[in-house]
Amino acid sequence: MSPEVRLKLQALGSELSPALLQGTSALLASIAAPRDTVVEITRDHFYGPDPRNRLDVFRKGTPVLAPVLVYVHGGGFVMGDKTSAGSPFYDNVGQWAAQQGFIGVTMTYRLAPAHRWPSGPEDMSLAVGWLRGHIAEFGGNPEAIFLMGQSAGATHVAGYVSQDRFQPRGSTGLAGALLISGIYDALTQPPNQFSAAYYGEDPAVRAEASHLAGLVNSKLPLLFSVSEFDPRDFHDQAAQLSSAWHRQHGRVPPLEFLFGHNHLSPVQAIGSTVDDLGPRIARFIAAFNPP
Repeated sequence: MSPEVRLKLQALGSELSPALLQGTSALLASIAAPRDTVVEITRDHFYGPDPRNRLDVFRKGTPVLAPVLVYVHGGGFVMGDKTSAGSPFYDNVGQWAAQQGFIGVTMTYRLAPAHRWPSGPEDMSLAVGWLRGHIAEFGGNPEAIFLMGQSAGATHVAGYVSQDRFQPRGSTGLAGALLISGIYDALTQPPNQFSAAYYGEDPAVRAEASHLAGLVNSKLPLLFSVSEFDPRDFHDQAAQLSSAWHRQHGRVPPLEFLFGHNHLSPVQAIGSTVDDLGPRIARFIAAFNPP
C-alpha cells in the first residue's frame, strides 16, 4: 500500500456511505491493471435455475489441472454483481487469477429481500457442484477449488463451509476457503437494514445463521482477513472469531490484517500496483493446492 493511496482511503473514513463506496471504486479503478487480452473469458455459465445463478470463467493459455479461485462478491445481501459495464471490478480478480496460472471464476447469487437465508449457502452449494462437474473442461482441477467471498459473499461462504446440510457431496468439495471481511455470527451483529432484508427479524433465524462454531471446528484450510479501515462491525466479528478460535485451538486463527485498506479496497486492488491481498491469496493456494 502506497502512503498516497492509504491517505486517500483513510480520508474516506470507515462508514459504508455512498461517498466511501463511490470514492473507493473511483480511486481503485484509476489504478486498476489494464485488460490482458491473452486471458480468455467465457461468461454467464448457469450453475443453477435462477437468472442470477451465473458465473464467468477466466483462463490463460491451456492450463492442465490448475487450481481454481472462485470469487463471491459483496453487497450487503441486496446488491452487487460479478461484473458491470465500464468497471474493472470484478474481472480484475478473474484476470489476476488466470495470470497466476489458476483458473479464475467470478460468480453472482440470488439477492435479498426476494431471497432470504439460507439462499446464500444454497447457491454456494450449487456453484461448487457445477464447478466440480465442469471446471476440468477449462483446464481446472476439480479437487483444487478455493472459494473466496468478501463481505456478504464471505458470509455466504462461511454458511456453506460451516454447515454440513449445504454439502450434499458429504464434504465441502473445496481445497480451501478465504473469507474477506465477513460476518460470522448474525446474532451478535448489530441489526441493520441489510441484515434484516436477508435474515428477517426472528432471532431464531439469526441463531441458525451463526457460523462461528462450524468455522472453528472445520477441517478445511481457511484464511480470514480484516482491513484497517473496515467498519467496527467487521473488527468485532474478527475479534469474536479470534477468541473462539483461540479457545478451541490454543492459537490465533489464520487472520490477515490489511493495513491501509478499507472494506472494498482489498479486492478492488487485486492485480494493481497497491495489491496487498493477491500475494496472500497466492501463498495460501500454494500451501494447500493438492499435489
